[in-house]
Amino acid sequence: MVRIVVFLVLLIAGTVNAQIKTDEQAVVKKTIETFFEGFHKGDTLLMKSTMLDKFTTQTAFKNREGKDVLVTENSSKLIKAIAERPESQKWDERLLDFKIQIDGNMANVWTPYEFWFNGNFSHCGVNSFQLFKDNGTWKIIYLIDTRRKAGCNQ
Repeated sequence: MVRIVVFLVLLIAGTVNAQIKTDEQAVVKKTIETFFEGFHKGDTLLMKSTMLDKFTTQTAFKNREGKDVLVTENSSKLIKAIAERPESQKWDERLLDFKIQIDGNMANVWTPYEFWFNGNFSHCGVNSFQLFKDNGTWKIIYLIDTRRKAGCNQ
């Protein structure tokens, strides 16, 4: 009888823990979706609502000579580019999947994407976001992406 009770307690605890993890992943996913909602609308205030101050952004790619390149900037440059984007330009970053890992107040989100410029395919790659849970709210603290034109499924 004791074994059955212990088994049931462990089963219920595991189910509750899995539900909490799933709920937390949904909140993290919503943070990234809100970031891109602002990105697509050109709404830098909405984007900033998902970010913790200024943070490092990086892009990894191969240049025309085939050399690996890593460009490091500040998130303020991304915000400025969004704010100054001409209305005639449509930037459409299509997220293809979300892989979310959480440990306590830290999360990582891996999002393969395709980028379309004015309705034309431009490139694909992966975003890797690092988030921190700041007083109960998930905030983006780091972003690195890859960019390539080959090996995309558009």
